[in-house]
Amino acid sequence: MVDSAELEQLRERIDALDAELLRLLNERARCAVEVATVKRRQGGEAFYRPEREAGILRQVREQNTGPLPGDAVVRLFREIMSECLALEEPLVVAFLGPEGTFTDLATRKHFGQAATLQPLVSIDSVFREVESGRAHFGVVPIENSTEGVVTHTVDCFLESPLLICGEVILPVQHHLLSRCERLEDVRLVMAHPQALAQCRQWLDRELPGAERRHASSNGLAAQNAAGTAGAAAIASDAAAERYGLQVLAQNIEDRGDNTTRFLVIGRVEAGRTGRDRTSIMLSTANRPGSLFGLLKPIAEAGISLTRIESRPSRCVNWDYVFFLDFIGHRDDTAVAACLEALRESADMLKILGSYPQAAT
Repeated sequence: MVDSAELEQLRERIDALDAELLRLLNERARCAVEVATVKRRQGGEAFYRPEREAGILRQVREQNTGPLPGDAVVRLFREIMSECLALEEPLVVAFLGPEGTFTDLATRKHFGQAATLQPLVSIDSVFREVESGRAHFGVVPIENSTEGVVTHTVDCFLESPLLICGEVILPVQHHLLSRCERLEDVRLVMAHPQALAQCRQWLDRELPGAERRHASSNGLAAQNAAGTAGAAAIASDAAAERYGLQVLAQNIEDRGDNTTRFLVIGRVEAGRTGRDRTSIMLSTANRPGSLFGLLKPIAEAGISLTRIESRPSRCVNWDYVFFLDFIGHRDDTAVAACLEALRESADMLKILGSYPQAAT
């Protein structure tokens, strides 16, 4: 039998805690407004500081004692920070759209619901929107754990002045969405090329006769599937809700640990957090041992290289530019010395940015 007196006491305690939470949330918001006033008075322009936000979220996770899980606490504080930042300066963030793409989900995960999100039709257009100043930041995919690097994003960095100031890691679960009632009625499957590749085995097994058609994004594929008889799209459950499609099959990715990494691009140089990553571009003459010569300073400095990709330079046939990620910040002593050595040995060195590592 429920003790009504004890239950009433607990409810009264929750009500009191809610009132205190509300008071503290508004006190935090007032502090954010005061921070904005001080920054403007001192001539500051960057209201969003990637290293500051990453540090707060990391600290919240480490200090959390439960019973709320760490991921839940981080999500709550992300939204609190997003709303407070909007009081300082509303952020406009461009991303590879339309709405319902995994890039959309990654953008919301990183910037929260208070940011003004601007879906665009291509990765190039995201770069252009941020370069023009019409958006403060952009979010673009860079690599998938199954299918590897997104070459279009790498190529955009060749000519763009933008910096990488953050990263987002997002587990990817692909669903087959359609207006069709039955799987056997699907004659066409649309998706981004990477999504089609990530679901290749499932499609071969379950829809061997269906045409597969590339789309610039999974969100656009879902949008098109909503208006095409016999069509289906590979996309997220958010896209199903957004475009009024039903989920014919869930989790059709070939690997259960399928994960995509996204980059936050902007004009802000992120400060050190102690858990950072640096991305650079290098080129050297095509001669024996040239790549070894580029990598040698990194190995000698004891720096952990996490990715290396080669892309055509677009200048001379069979000349290549190397895209590298490694652990550390450009202001770290060892990394700074390594970059100086690379600058001396490489024909070209472009530092794309040092930024906080995403929490996995």
